[in-house]
Amino acid sequence: MILHGYWRSGTSYRTRIALNLKGLIYDQRPVDLSTGDQRSGAYLALNPQGLVPALEVDGQVLTQSPAILEWLEERYPQPPLLPPELGDRAQVRAMAALVACDIHPLNNLRVLKAVKALGGEANPWAESWIRPGFDALEALIERSGDGWAFGGQPTLADCCLIPQVYSARRFDVDVSAWPQIAAVEARAADHPAFQAAHPDNQPDAD
Repeated sequence: MILHGYWRSGTSYRTRIALNLKGLIYDQRPVDLSTGDQRSGAYLALNPQGLVPALEVDGQVLTQSPAILEWLEERYPQPPLLPPELGDRAQVRAMAALVACDIHPLNNLRVLKAVKALGGEANPWAESWIRPGFDALEALIERSGDGWAFGGQPTLADCCLIPQVYSARRFDVDVSAWPQIAAVEARAADHPAFQAAHPDNQPDAD
């Protein structure tokens, strides 16, 4: 397996967490978003969208982190990142999508550059989307969490949540306003799979 990603990318971060939780061995090929490596001919040949991550595996190139996470769950079902009950699986997917679809895309690098180009400020813009998303996640974790975002084991929801918490801190959002989320973050900080995936521990980290 070869993971093409960027150390601080939330989508690359969530993919690393899932790979680590599955106990999979993979090589990393950094794509420096800050210098435009994602727009190089070589990378566009790999992923025409020019985004990270891209996972080379089994003679294929997988893109879009939600699809990669679902593929990992289907290809390597143990340990599971989705609960056994159908309704619970839908709940976990909804929590993951709340981050992956409704928060993260609005504070990624491309959008922030566009906001700045229009005269806006990155931190207030990002916070305006993080806060309502975290409010909803806080309620969902309080309802269904038991040490993790859903239940007592890490799931796809945690794979998405923890990188978004990291991002929130970068934008100076006070995460203590959401004690359930902060508790999951603290638990993840002690988990080897999450520790190894942390941006600061990547080979291309600044």
